[in-house]
Amino acid sequence: MRMRDTGCGPRAHTVVDSPLGPLTLVASGEALAGLYMAGQRHRPPQESFGPRRAGLLAPVAAWLEAYFAGQRPAFTAPLALEGTPFQRAVWQALRDVPYGATLTYAQLAERVGRPAAVRAVGAANGRNPVGVVVPCHRVVGSDGSLTGHGGGLERKRFLLELEGALAPALTPAAPGPPPAG
Repeated sequence: MRMRDTGCGPRAHTVVDSPLGPLTLVASGEALAGLYMAGQRHRPPQESFGPRRAGLLAPVAAWLEAYFAGQRPAFTAPLALEGTPFQRAVWQALRDVPYGATLTYAQLAERVGRPAAVRAVGAANGRNPVGVVVPCHRVVGSDGSLTGHGGGLERKRFLLELEGALAPALTPAAPGPPPAG
């Protein structure tokens, strides 16, 4: 599905619970225009979300519930994402990264036809207004390390573990006795 270039109606929002904490879903008309985590970097001011309306964006809330239950639902709700043409190209390329897969910032830059624009791709990735739905969490550093996520690396790790793209983090063992000798 392609993203619309601009909003399509008045804004309103709702808040849904998730394993990542509360998620604010912002609608522009009937389309999803924003999905924000508490404390997320680049989160717009609350007053830009419009009034709060219970039950808003029910198909998106249902998709999120299925996603967090470990299913692979197809996202079919309309999107209304505002950004520069370059940002929208990056966000569209992110939609093509399969569930359970990762790619590097350099690979993403190649996919949008700008192989030298790795930093710009990273910046556009960080401004993604609908994380989880447009899977910016699937982009990793050139060495496979977890880098840069607006919701924090713990949330990125959680999402990648949920999708099976990353082995669950091991809890460090309790310290044992010092080695002999």
